[in-house]
Amino acid sequence: MDLLYRFQDFIRKEKLFGSESRLLLAVSGGLDSVVLCALCQEARFDYIIAHANFQLRGLESERDEAFVRNLGEKYGREVIVRKFETGQYASEKKISIQLAARELRYAWFHELTGVGQLTVNGRLEKACDWIVTAHHQDDNVETLLMHFFRGTGISGLRGMLPRQDRVIRPLLFASKEALMNYAVSKELTWVEDSSNTGDYYSRNYFRHQVIPLVSKIFPEALGNLSGNLSRFREIELLYNQSILRHKKRLLSRKGEEIHIPVLKLRQSEPLSTIIYEIIREYGFTSSQTGEVMDLLEKDTGKYILSPEYRIIKNRNWLIIAPRNTELAETILIEEGQKHVQGPGFRIELSLFSAGQSALSTERSIAQIDAGEISFPLILRKWKPGDYFYPLGMRKKKKIARFLIDNKLSLLNKEKTWVIEANRKIIWIVGMRIDDRFRVTARTEKVLNIEMRVT
Repeated sequence: MDLLYRFQDFIRKEKLFGSESRLLLAVSGGLDSVVLCALCQEARFDYIIAHANFQLRGLESERDEAFVRNLGEKYGREVIVRKFETGQYASEKKISIQLAARELRYAWFHELTGVGQLTVNGRLEKACDWIVTAHHQDDNVETLLMHFFRGTGISGLRGMLPRQDRVIRPLLFASKEALMNYAVSKELTWVEDSSNTGDYYSRNYFRHQVIPLVSKIFPEALGNLSGNLSRFREIELLYNQSILRHKKRLLSRKGEEIHIPVLKLRQSEPLSTIIYEIIREYGFTSSQTGEVMDLLEKDTGKYILSPEYRIIKNRNWLIIAPRNTELAETILIEEGQKHVQGPGFRIELSLFSAGQSALSTERSIAQIDAGEISFPLILRKWKPGDYFYPLGMRKKKKIARFLIDNKLSLLNKEKTWVIEANRKIIWIVGMRIDDRFRVTARTEKVLNIEMRVT
């Protein structure tokens, strides 16, 4: 079947873009992107060409840029070029050259797309709607294999998608051989990137060594793996539907936090997979899945960290809370910690010997028998069902009733916080301490907790 027909049919079936769309073609000058250009020209799509010169191969990089400019002239299309200091960027970011080139080019491509205008050779023009790359079937098989050996979830096994965000890959249906045959039949010319001939980069090693070796034993390996990509894509859809059902059943959002009932989570199957899919979007890694499973059996106050979040065990709940305590509604206070910032207030802590100074009567200060508590303390908003023993009383009282008796407005009730230790509330912040933790004649050390409005 004619490659142009298959190209247009794939775009229609995948609903990649409409006839009125303006395309930004990422063109390196190699075979794949030259074929992409020719197909878009034959299909009479509205497109311009973008070429990233990474300045990594000296004169060869300049040759590629000149070739792409000439290609634009051949087709009567605008060409935008940007030169990048790729080596310097990689060094500053402490990342590989490959990753640096990827970050630089896609950041630039996204600048050229979306709503508004862009400057092309000194003229203002409509911004492009889509970024179009020349990734093909063989590239996708290589991606599948690299993900598989590196370790991946189901999304890694389905490889690249025809459309992700603003990036379109309309050649994923076609093999490298099909692109080559088309180029030869159309007498197209292209440039070769000398870095593609070596095996230094992982993708090249798979392309030149692994796949040919496997193909000696399984001649249909490339085609079979390509078929698996579409099957894995459908499996991912079913997988995500199932995970979404589990999340709806288990997760409840409270402000910036996610609350998960421990008992219900523990009964879920397959537990480790469900936990991973819950925590990964908060920056936790697959290796931390086991730590979360262990956390289900831990005492209140235990936690694990990601760069921006904390998973806290609090009684019968796991709470995923921002590490930025100004956003969180569940905040840990570790032993020795001097202060913690809450939303609109600051808690300051200090320790002194009993009898060292007179006890404060300020409502913003709680003075607690340090010998009666254990860390970590938990600073959180009160919730229905909470109770404490108000100072001077021997009977427990629901906090809800205490707030009503103190004639707090609905707004002030919503702003009420408590501090608890070992699952017992020791202070309604700014109001009353629990009688069980009061300073007595037997007290040796006093924990002073002060709330300051910020």
